[in-house]
Amino acid sequence: MARFSGLQRDVLSLYRKCLREIRNKPEDSRINFRNYARAEFQKYIAVNKKDFNTVEYLLRKGHRQLEILVPRGAYTLALLGDLQHRWFQAEFLRTC
Repeated sequence: MARFSGLQRDVLSLYRKCLREIRNKPEDSRINFRNYARAEFQKYIAVNKKDFNTVEYLLRKGHRQLEILVPRGAYTLALLGDLQHRWFQAEFLRTC
């Protein structure tokens, strides 16, 4: 089994956390959340693992995006157009 650096473990941890949080979403919208998470990670797959500044920045960005989509009650995620564009619109449902 390969040994991963600390940053690589952090990236894998963030991805696993995203997948765990997706399980809490309604079943009919899970595929959109999963596709969005996969697309975001694939978008930066070519980043050099030794480019620490970029990797740390992307980790912070990923954690912020996860914080936005999870606790505020985002129940659906509508992907606009092709995944190539990676634009998304989240619908937040608030309880009164």
